[in-house]
Amino acid sequence: MPKTSSLQVQGRDRAGKGAARATRRGGLVPGVIYGGNQDATLIALEPKILTSLMHDPAFKTNIFEVEIGGKKQRTMAMDVQLHPVSDQPIHADFRRIEKDTLVRVPIPVRFHNEGASPGIKVGGVLNIVRHEVEVRGRPDDLPDHIDVDLTGLEIGDSVHINAVTLPSGIKPTIARNFTICTIAPPTVMTVEEETPAATAATAEGATPAEGAAAAGAAPGAAAPAAGAKGAAPAAGAKAAAPAKGGSDKKK
Repeated sequence: MPKTSSLQVQGRDRAGKGAARATRRGGLVPGVIYGGNQDATLIALEPKILTSLMHDPAFKTNIFEVEIGGKKQRTMAMDVQLHPVSDQPIHADFRRIEKDTLVRVPIPVRFHNEGASPGIKVGGVLNIVRHEVEVRGRPDDLPDHIDVDLTGLEIGDSVHINAVTLPSGIKPTIARNFTICTIAPPTVMTVEEETPAATAATAEGATPAEGAAAAGAAPGAAAPAAGAKGAAPAAGAKAAAPAKGGSDKKK
């Protein structure tokens, strides 16, 4: 069930951007209460109180009783506009609610029993698709949050909205059976191991390519020394003509 609390506000006399700026210069946040087949009521709120309320995950499901001119009104927060740089609230919208009023609000999702999930125990990762689920219903029937039980989930399993029990009269605004979370497989990085020959060559200061070439040579074979007889001619060099059987005789 939603929490009901009182909210202290001040009334405002003038509407418009100029009046809203004047309210901010006075250290308050301008706001409005609309709906309920009544005229809009202009209000002003303390910024510290509004900011504290906004930090509650159930801020948009809570019911606030606002007293203006000696008359109490049941309201719900519909929207809060923030400054693009400071992220401080600069305007707040509240809606009057009655017993049969239908509202659309986001409900936060809470996940339980991660330790009872075999998939998470073996390294799986909880992949949260939706942190909130938007529902439609009467304000007094709204839940504070939606519980999702992860017990027994294996890697590859998923939880859809049809598997979640919602209070009577509360329905998701999306008709299809959408996914709330999945158990994803673990991400493992594999590193190729170096060959022993390459590792040894690298340790002695040689490059891996040189080490591999050395490893490919026959055991005990030595490279021919430069200039030694029998050495293979350099690439592109012409082979010397063989000497004739004897020395030339003078005629």
